[in-house]
Amino acid sequence: MPLTPEAFAAETGVSRETLARLERLTELLVKWQRAINLVAANTLQDVWRRHILDSAQLYPLLPPGTRSLIDIGSGAGFPGLVLAAMGVGEVHSVESDQRKCAFQREAARVAGLSVTIHAQRVETLPKMQVDAIVSRACADLPQLLEYSFPFMALSSHCLFLKGQQVERELTEAGKGWKMQTERFPSRTDPTGTVLRLSHVEPLRPHRDER
Repeated sequence: MPLTPEAFAAETGVSRETLARLERLTELLVKWQRAINLVAANTLQDVWRRHILDSAQLYPLLPPGTRSLIDIGSGAGFPGLVLAAMGVGEVHSVESDQRKCAFQREAARVAGLSVTIHAQRVETLPKMQVDAIVSRACADLPQLLEYSFPFMALSSHCLFLKGQQVERELTEAGKGWKMQTERFPSRTDPTGTVLRLSHVEPLRPHRDER
């Protein structure tokens, strides 16, 4: 049975104002999907579970006091737009697909979200430091760490949504990086894992060494 907005609110405890913002976001996603392939078409049958809850599950895992984050390879804006709706004050959404960025801009406007949308590849983004780096279905873990490191402060955390290959990815990442790793079962995918990484450091000298 598809997850309803009311069931989502009951599960996450979001306010009515936050739910209203997410409803506007979801309505726009469905509308734009008719013209632009923003997400996999079959996921719209359960959009509140597959995209809204899948993104929202990261919010309670963010470091306490998180004020800023980067969403790498954000696609149609998930999880970044949802986390902005839930209260993260400074969200940077990085996506090279211009049409998906156009959707994100309109979604941020309609839902009243504070999001900076970077229509470019993450490798070309100027270096900055944020409290958290998030990503969903963008790249394998070793590549994600390469993308993320220029934006990490010593206290930054990474939250990555991963699937069945998580063990292989962690093994590969361990060849080039040291990190503190925490795992949380996905609330939307029985085979999924949310990785929370902290104290991330390259094992060899890195061009973006802090």
